[in-house]
Amino acid sequence: MPLKPMEPQALQYPHLRFGMDHDRYDWSMLASRAPVRWPGGKTLALWVNVSLQFFPLNPSGQPVAVPGNMAMPYPDLRHYTLRDYGNRVGIFRMLRVFDRFGVRPTFAVNARLAQRYPALLAAVAERGDEIIGHSWHMDTAHAGGLDAAVEAEVVRRSLDELGRLSRRDIRGWLSPGKLQSASTPDLLRACGIDYMCDWVNDDMPYPFRTRHGRLWAMPLSTELEDRFVLMDNLHSEAAWARQVMDACDLLLEEAREQGGRMLALSLHPWLLGQPHRIRYLEAALEYVMAKPEVWSAGAGDILAAFAAQPQETP
Repeated sequence: MPLKPMEPQALQYPHLRFGMDHDRYDWSMLASRAPVRWPGGKTLALWVNVSLQFFPLNPSGQPVAVPGNMAMPYPDLRHYTLRDYGNRVGIFRMLRVFDRFGVRPTFAVNARLAQRYPALLAAVAERGDEIIGHSWHMDTAHAGGLDAAVEAEVVRRSLDELGRLSRRDIRGWLSPGKLQSASTPDLLRACGIDYMCDWVNDDMPYPFRTRHGRLWAMPLSTELEDRFVLMDNLHSEAAWARQVMDACDLLLEEAREQGGRMLALSLHPWLLGQPHRIRYLEAALEYVMAKPEVWSAGAGDILAAFAAQPQETP
């Protein structure tokens, strides 16, 4: 059947413009922005984000299923207990690696996990590392089809409970599966969130518009995420470590010519906290932290250093 020509009205979208079809942020290319300088003369900021998650044994999958959730008929103990392993065993291996190489991680925490694992939350809070919101649990997807009032309540309840249990002022947010509805950024800012980590379309922070003022986007790379590389791409642990090293090298090269860069790693204790994988985390972080140009800091500290400098609006 021959193809029909496109109708003229197909290009008459009200937000059609150069760069993107929305007004959440202004268009710009990374290479054309003002150079960034990190504290201490460093040129590469390392942001290691560790997701501490609770996966319900009987997820509803509504409005959509979050990646990494239960996959077998109820009760899916095979996958449920694997996730539980990360919170009981794997995370403590990772903490030892972070301390060994001087890495300051950020922890994205489900509020339900904070309730169920008080000893784990206390261990993380006592370290003084940053804690950010990660919704209620891994079956609360923020996606199209979710009623705005329901989503608003999930966001509010998650932040209130995590803040109460951790005794922290929660300023950042990572949605389960990095999913968002059209309302999510507005709801986050309305609850006092300063930055979100769901949009991965950059290597550096950029300002994001909401109905309640500016919300920063902190891009948390999916391409270097352990779950994405190991489970979706089916690469080996050695390949993941090599990719982190290669990214470090390239970003350092760019930083020398164009100004500071950020290397963001998204990690999960139920994956890299396994005994047969932890040495690859060690290898990757040893390589990165051996570079004298690298500054390891929490997401909020990196954003604060970035926002304090004159920047072209992307």
